[in-house]
Amino acid sequence: MSPGILGKKIGMTQVFNADGQVVPVTLVKVGPCVVTQRKTPTNDGYDAVQLGLLEYAKKRNKPMTKHLAKSGAEGVKFLREFRLTPGSDDLKQGDRVLAEAFKPKDVVDVIGTSKGRGFAGLVKRHHFRGGPASHGSMFHRAAGSIGASSFPSRVFPGMKMAGRMGTQQVTIRNLEIVSVDTDDNVIAVKGAIPGPNGAYVTVRRAKR
Repeated sequence: MSPGILGKKIGMTQVFNADGQVVPVTLVKVGPCVVTQRKTPTNDGYDAVQLGLLEYAKKRNKPMTKHLAKSGAEGVKFLREFRLTPGSDDLKQGDRVLAEAFKPKDVVDVIGTSKGRGFAGLVKRHHFRGGPASHGSMFHRAAGSIGASSFPSRVFPGMKMAGRMGTQQVTIRNLEIVSVDTDDNVIAVKGAIPGPNGAYVTVRRAKR
């Protein structure tokens, strides 16, 4: 079985299960993917496979163009690598990976980039409680103390402060595949996944 697949987030909807309960799902357009490189312990020191999502890419530099030409995947735009386990298929360069590699009830991890929120304060970015809102208080959503003056006379690295929020890699683990549409290469994953509609995501088999 394939260790994973690449795709694009379509959006969220809901389906009804056999008991009539509403299940929120996210539709992901997965594949078709092509194996652009097969890494082996002999040549690369570890066992992995590099997948590419077949889409038209306008510009490629010469090294990447020659790399993709070896597998006949010049239109690849999104590349990711998956480590192989002893139970994985013996995928070869040029093989295709489609939605049919997954079945309903399979458990997967979805990796994507979270939505960008711009510059955000402490309360929104780090969920700080904030100060009193009334009775003459002049401390509402400020940062407060970020370090002592005499010692250490500096701000320690990693201090939670206001700054750019979002656009970070997020992994949502152990999501169940509700349905698989092999005709359109679309899978329905239970729950929400990171990123806006149209964002690239990596779907891998659950590790935990």
